[in-house]
Amino acid sequence: MATDPVCYGEVEERGAKHRASFKGQEYFFCTASCRKKFEENPERYARLATTFHIDPQMSC
Repeated sequence: MATDPVCYGEVEERGAKHRASFKGQEYFFCTASCRKKFEENPERYARLATTFHIDPQMSC
């Protein structure tokens, strides 16, 4: 399981429809809207994921 860096929901990586890469890390999202928010400001969400110790491989 992965944790969405936008809403912190859990997502199964295998078969995940919504994903994005940023600085060599892959992030997973529960919805297209979470992915869109991330893509509009990836630095912010990647920083928050690091601050809250959210593993990028554990996204929703």
